[in-house]
Amino acid sequence: MNYAEQTSYSDPGEHAGLFDALPSDIPGLTAVIRNLLIHYRGGGIEFTGDRYEEINHRWVSAMLATDQRRNGTALAVPREPFDRVVGCCRDYTLMTVSALRHKGIPARSRIGFSSYFADGFNHDHVVVEYWNGERWVMVDAQLDPGPHWKFDPQDMVPGWFRSAAEVWLGYRSGELDGDDFGVDPALPIKGGWFIRNYVFFQLAHLQGDELLLWDSWGTMTGSLDGADLELTDEIATLLVAADNGDDAAFEALTARYAADPELRPGDQIVQLSPAGDPPVTVDLKRRVVVP
Repeated sequence: MNYAEQTSYSDPGEHAGLFDALPSDIPGLTAVIRNLLIHYRGGGIEFTGDRYEEINHRWVSAMLATDQRRNGTALAVPREPFDRVVGCCRDYTLMTVSALRHKGIPARSRIGFSSYFADGFNHDHVVVEYWNGERWVMVDAQLDPGPHWKFDPQDMVPGWFRSAAEVWLGYRSGELDGDDFGVDPALPIKGGWFIRNYVFFQLAHLQGDELLLWDSWGTMTGSLDGADLELTDEIATLLVAADNGDDAAFEALTARYAADPELRPGDQIVQLSPAGDPPVTVDLKRRVVVP
């Protein structure tokens, strides 16, 4: 896969020209991204109704369209927090990836778990990786850099963020407690079944299907009962190998993703709302909710 090319999710569409004026350096670029977006749970504002629904902007073109309807100015012009587009870590990442790809810089989104938002718990998270000409550099575009972090969010060393595949293999070996990984320690959305689903999110994002974190398709389940654990082991092992530079593993993943409809989203997926609304079916090609 050519990570310098836009996917249907990262494509800014008619608003691509807005990216022309953005800085190419990571500190400058991610500062602009944080000016455009606000986290639906961690932004300090409780959004409701149509504003809350902005979290379902699965395409960058839709995020930019909402921003321009509301603000109508260059992306670097300061927005008040309330006027930013409501999203989550996936959206900070995808917007950054989109801007980097627009400038011809290979970039991709990585799905996994962060250890730096709470002691003793690992929140589900999405971060950026971009190719600097020599290596993949990991960036948390959501974070303002500063001494309050024990690491550099714009060049993250291993360990602070672990991929879903890494965590799954650690869980399966008994080295990791599944209840330490999920959305929130106070919520039941955590544990082995949740980690397993995120392995397939990781695969999908690496293959250019940068879906919402509350989408569901194919082999995903709400428990481990009846789930194909051996398949998950195989995919996770290949993902970790590919991360470690094994090109054959990446090629094997690409081939399996293309061949197995259970691994990838088809024309339609089920969208599960973080707000607790009933699930809806989304037609990804037509970009509409199916009645």
